[in-house]
Amino acid sequence: SQPEHQFLSSKLECVQSIKDGILVEAKCTESDLVTLFSQKGSGTMTQTQTSLKLFQVETETLYPKVDSKSLYVTDMLYEREETEREVTGREVTELVWKLCLAHGASFEAADLFMTLVFELRQLSLGALKALWQRSSFKCRDNWQPLIDALPSCATEACVVLMIEIIASGELEEDRVEYFFWSFAFLPKPTSGMIESLVPLLKSPGASQSCFLGVTALLHRFCSAATSCDDVPAVQDVIRTLGKFLGGNCTVQDSEQFNKVQLVLKAVGNAGLAAASLAPALSLCASLKSNPIEIRLAAIHAFRRIPCSVRVSDFLPAGD
Repeated sequence: SQPEHQFLSSKLECVQSIKDGILVEAKCTESDLVTLFSQKGSGTMTQTQTSLKLFQVETETLYPKVDSKSLYVTDMLYEREETEREVTGREVTELVWKLCLAHGASFEAADLFMTLVFELRQLSLGALKALWQRSSFKCRDNWQPLIDALPSCATEACVVLMIEIIASGELEEDRVEYFFWSFAFLPKPTSGMIESLVPLLKSPGASQSCFLGVTALLHRFCSAATSCDDVPAVQDVIRTLGKFLGGNCTVQDSEQFNKVQLVLKAVGNAGLAAASLAPALSLCASLKSNPIEIRLAAIHAFRRIPCSVRVSDFLPAGD
């Protein structure tokens, strides 16, 4: 028996005919009885009949064989056909204008943005600077396409331009943070990128994201390089970090405390590149007059320094 509150009763019956393993015909009948506004036992009935028939079978389509030598394995991220055509700064400027006019969530805007990223990769630093002078405007919705596209460009020229934009002070603070954090995800860092970042690291107003972004880039660079100890730009960054630590992380006031704590996080980020700072980290951790937070941060800064540096030789025995 059906419950009293059930007002819809449906039934579907299908008959299928199969010949030689192929469906040649299907007939279906669907019945729906609605009793919402009717007396018990009666209601409104609708019946739908459908019929599907096979008319013809097409012959197999033969595709030309593909030469296996032309095939290659790759990921699906940001791949596009390479063109021999040289991109001009004027064309990229026009592309930025088109992005401003396109609807932000449309397929057209997504395609234009990807095109912009690939075209930026073809421009020299000089061409990029000229482009920034022409196209640093904001769209009507306060969007700056170039600001979003530059981190995805990831060439040395794009990174140097980003650093110059940061140094100019004309960028909002949240966008500066966005630039710095993007440095941690650059797929192929170069010594030129690191060299350009050193002045920002040495500036009096260097932010937390600056220290962490630069050292994360440093770690990525040294993980890919066979030897990064001899790279002048790397040495410059490590010397700068070492000066902030002062040899044993002694702090005199709350401002210095915060700075040393930040630098120790940055040293931990740098990893292998900061192996030469292992003795200083050991002193920072073992000096009992240092605040416990500083001592713990110094120990944590060893996290990416490999065991080949013989950390145990630097850490004191006992407490």
